[in-house]
Amino acid sequence: MIWKMIYNTIGIAAIFTGFQVASLFNAKIRQGILARKTAFRQLEEQLELVPDFTKRVWFHFTSVGEFEQAKPLIESIKGNAQIILTYFSPSVRPNVLEYPHCDAHTYLPLDTAINAKRLFDLIRPTVLVFSKFDIWPNLVWGAFDQGIPTVLIAGTLHQKSKRLHPIARSFFKQVHNKLTLHCVISESDAERFKQLCGDDSQVEVTGDTRFDTVYNRAITVKVDQSLLAQSSFRYPVIIAGSTYIEEEEILLQAYELLRCGETNGLLHLIVVPHEPTVEHIQKFCSKLDLLGFSYMLFSDLKSEMDLSGMEVIVIDTIGLLAELYKICDIAFVGGSFHGKVHNVMEPAAMAKPIVFGPRIENSYEAGLLKERHAAQQVYNASEMADIFRELICSSQLRQQMGEVAKAVIVENLGASQRSLDHLERFL
Repeated sequence: MIWKMIYNTIGIAAIFTGFQVASLFNAKIRQGILARKTAFRQLEEQLELVPDFTKRVWFHFTSVGEFEQAKPLIESIKGNAQIILTYFSPSVRPNVLEYPHCDAHTYLPLDTAINAKRLFDLIRPTVLVFSKFDIWPNLVWGAFDQGIPTVLIAGTLHQKSKRLHPIARSFFKQVHNKLTLHCVISESDAERFKQLCGDDSQVEVTGDTRFDTVYNRAITVKVDQSLLAQSSFRYPVIIAGSTYIEEEEILLQAYELLRCGETNGLLHLIVVPHEPTVEHIQKFCSKLDLLGFSYMLFSDLKSEMDLSGMEVIVIDTIGLLAELYKICDIAFVGGSFHGKVHNVMEPAAMAKPIVFGPRIENSYEAGLLKERHAAQQVYNASEMADIFRELICSSQLRQQMGEVAKAVIVENLGASQRSLDHLERFL
C-alpha cells in the first residue's frame, strides 16, 4: 500500500516537524508535546489499577466538543464495559480529569505504526470509537489488521473538506475503507463519506449526539438571580458568547451604529470572550474606554447593583455561558469571524434567536438554523447592527425565531440511541 508507506515516512515526519515548530509559538501545543512524553507510562499505571473486564471500549476524540459527542455513548455502556479515553488537545484534559465515567485516559501519542501497536497491546480494545473527524490512519490500519472493529460517531465531512480533493481522497480512501462503520450526522454527510468508503453499507445516518447532550443540559440550567442581577436590566440583553478579538471589534462597531440610530443604543451587551485571559480583558476594556462605553467586569458585580444604565458587561471568568444564554434576548455566537463558529446548539435549545458571522461551514446545525430562519448570518458591523435593531424592536420576531430554533433541536433528538444501537453490535 503506497499511501501507507508515504504516510509513515513523509507524512509522520511532516506532522512531527509541524508540531515542533508550532510549539515555539503556541503554549497549548507545547503543553501537549510535553505531556505526550509520559503518555504510555500514565496509561500503563492506570490500567494496572483496573480489574480485567471482558469488554473494553476505546474512545478517541480531539477536544471538548468531540468529547461531548461521545459522552452519551460512554455513559450508556459504562456498566457493561471498561472505558478508555484518548484525546488530542490540551483544552479537553481538565474535562477528562473531572469525568467519572472512564477507567483510564491519556493524550494520544504521535500516530506512528509503533505507537499504534503499543496502544493496542496495552488497551486490548473490543472496539475503537472515533468522535466526529479525528481519525488517525495508523490506528485504523492497526485495528483492521487485528480484527478490531472501528466506529466513527457523529461523523461530519463538509463539502469543502480537503479530504475530498482528488489527491487527498485517494489517500483517505485507504483509511476510511478500513473503518468498520461511519455513523454520520446527515444525508449530505453520508453521500460525501461514501466517496471515501469501499462499501455504502459502511455508512449509516444516525444524527449528531450533541443535540441530545445540549438539550438535556439546557433544560436543567439554573440561573443565579442575585449574581447576574438581570432583574435590573432595562433593555434587551445580547449575549456575545465565545468571542475573539475580531468579532469583539465588529460587535462594538455595531453597537456604536445602534447608539446613533433610532434605537439609541437601547440594549445591554454581555461579552463572553473565548479565552478571558487578563491580557485579553485589559485590551478589550481599553477599547471600551476609548469608545466611551459604560462597562463593568463580572468579577466586580454585586447583587445590589443597578445595571439599568450599564451598556457592556465583560465576563472575566469561565463556566457561565449557559446561564447567560438562559437570560438573554438575543444570542450572538462567536468564532465565525475568527475561523469557525462555536456552539450554536446551546442558545437554540433555550429558544433564543441567534446571530453569527460568515464562517459556519464547520457547523451542520448552524446551517440548519439559518435555513429555517432561526438564525441570521452577518458579514460586517453594518449588517450586525441592522439585525440587532430589527430584533431589539420586535419581541414577536425574537420569540418566533427562538421557537423555531428550539424546534430544530427537538426534531434532531435521538441520535445517541441510534448510534448506541449500532455500537452495541460490536460489544
